[in-house]
Amino acid sequence: MTTKGIDLQAYIRSIPDWPKKGILFRDITPLLADPNAFSAAVDALCAGYAETGVEYVAAVEARGFIFGAAVAEKLGVGFVPIRKKGKLPFKTESVTYELEYGTDTLEVHSDAIEKAAKVLMIDDLLATGGTMAAACKLIEKIGGQVVGIGFLIELSELAGREKLDGYTINTVLSY
Repeated sequence: MTTKGIDLQAYIRSIPDWPKKGILFRDITPLLADPNAFSAAVDALCAGYAETGVEYVAAVEARGFIFGAAVAEKLGVGFVPIRKKGKLPFKTESVTYELEYGTDTLEVHSDAIEKAAKVLMIDDLLATGGTMAAACKLIEKIGGQVVGIGFLIELSELAGREKLDGYTINTVLSY
């Protein structure tokens, strides 16, 4: 995708067989290193949300924090960190979800948002969709309304959208 005259795909490095053989890893660090490309990516993630009444942006650690916090700042709204179990110091709500081999748990502070608040979910990558589906359930569990989900990159062949049925999803780049 070209935004602000910048071909964002040119800033995504493909690394074969990482973290294990058969996986083609999409590395965002070249994009993060270039201030113009990073700014253009944040603008693309914000597109269409400035006038929607979004009150918070929520994102899952770690790379999601990079984009989520930048999108929140750009939209002038609060940021909600969603973390792995045991990382937050105050009262939390949690959701446990299935992984390919086992389970994982996400947590958020129980008072992270106002009830019925409009929340935009942001992450760097949509793969199988399980983590984002759990994050959306978590925001809804504490009373939020998920008004959209934005990803910098979507790995289409992994069909992650299927786990996010019913949500509005926007992706900047698709592979």
